[in-house]
Amino acid sequence: LQLVESGGGLVQSGGSLRLSCAVAGSTLEEYTIGWFRQAPGKEREGVSAIGLSDGNTYYEDSVRGRFTISSDNAKNTVYLQMNSLIPEDTAVYYCAAFKRAWYVVQGSLMGIDYWGKGTLVTVSS
Repeated sequence: LQLVESGGGLVQSGGSLRLSCAVAGSTLEEYTIGWFRQAPGKEREGVSAIGLSDGNTYYEDSVRGRFTISSDNAKNTVYLQMNSLIPEDTAVYYCAAFKRAWYVVQGSLMGIDYWGKGTLVTVSS
């Protein structure tokens, strides 16, 4: 699979951004697509994920209620709508494809099959 992120940028605190992850390849429905982020000086962490076959969604506690993940299977694209952004959301955001359970990959990052190159989100105070 190939994953390409877009949509990052600079936004003021309280603002919104929508990230896109374009996915190319075969057997897409076998995968869960997740968004991960890495802030300066911090480890990469799982933010949200969606199963391409069942549509189940998952969120990290700090973003639940502010971020919404969705997929457009016809366009092979996964979106992350980010609202009420705060400076702590500043990070490089990566999308990734995996088959393991979300609770396994969210913290450990084990079992990630494919990574995108990332897109930078900067939230100013």
